[in-house]
Amino acid sequence: MTEKFQTLDKALENLEKGRRARKGKFYLKDKTITLSHGSGGTASHNLIGGMIGKIFSNPILDKMDDSAILPINGSDTRLAFTTDSYVVSPIFFPGGNIGEIAVNGTVNDLAVSGADPLWISVGLILEEGFPIAELKKIIESMQAAAEKAGVHIVTGDTKVVHRGSADKIFINTAGIGIFQDQISLSSLNAEPGDKVLLSGPIGDHGIAVMLAREALDIETDIQSDTAPLNGLIHALLDATKAVHCLKDATRGGVATVLNEIALNSNVAIAIEEDSVPIRPEVNGACEILGLDPLTIANEGRFIAIVASEDAETAVRALQNHPQGSEACIIGEVLEEPEGMVFLRTALGGHRVLDMLVGDPLPRIC
Repeated sequence: MTEKFQTLDKALENLEKGRRARKGKFYLKDKTITLSHGSGGTASHNLIGGMIGKIFSNPILDKMDDSAILPINGSDTRLAFTTDSYVVSPIFFPGGNIGEIAVNGTVNDLAVSGADPLWISVGLILEEGFPIAELKKIIESMQAAAEKAGVHIVTGDTKVVHRGSADKIFINTAGIGIFQDQISLSSLNAEPGDKVLLSGPIGDHGIAVMLAREALDIETDIQSDTAPLNGLIHALLDATKAVHCLKDATRGGVATVLNEIALNSNVAIAIEEDSVPIRPEVNGACEILGLDPLTIANEGRFIAIVASEDAETAVRALQNHPQGSEACIIGEVLEEPEGMVFLRTALGGHRVLDMLVGDPLPRIC
């Protein structure tokens, strides 16, 4: 065995011990909230698993998927219910704005559960002094996004706080969808031998927001990928019934989503670095900023875990849809080491791919 693989085996052995020790355990040692607690990465998981989720614990919540699955008493009907809050800064960025991603994000959380999104609520927290013209632009973009996704905004609330008590506008959205069949898509369902599919290039949203926020002197035209995914997911589910899990790769990026799946399903996941689609301009910006594209938030991309025998069918279905033309297989699910994700690098080595640690891009959605 070469030195390189001896080193890898040792690293995997040590990390596996650590993961087995912390599986189901969360280390919330912080005395105050930090920006990292909103990143979707390790700090977020410790906050939710170590305190919030523990206090609210019940059988529906404990599954911790993107939507709660709600059975309707006395019938086979199931509803999906989700909620999210949006604090992105700046509120207008290349390719979208805070209102558009609020609608799209809620639609996508319902869609990756396998439900058809139907209704959305909108809660607005406005800072005193916020321009009415900007609010109108945001509301109009929300309505346009809802129409594009085929959902209706049916209820809401508006509050105003004193100047300096918020940052222009925060938005909360909640959504309800309905299941047309008994499909089950969960991060608990990945099986050894499954293939890992990615619906398109990653990192666009996070880098677009970062460049707009910091006004960095990097000449590039990177646009957010924000989009409703329900149409693309319909195309996938119509093509094959062998989809085991869907997750949209938002906060914490692809790396965090894959780790959630590996931990929840007690499997390992191996990703081929050369297979992950990243636009050259995004990759270049990440190199300049010292960021890993695999941990950057996306607002229009999802991971699909699909049975091996139907993986090619699934990829073709995605590629035949306008939103999935660059979809591809990026890796596979392995039996062990349980709860671990690693990257097979372009140079022939391996590295462990863990959840996002810290928050290099706060307020990204």
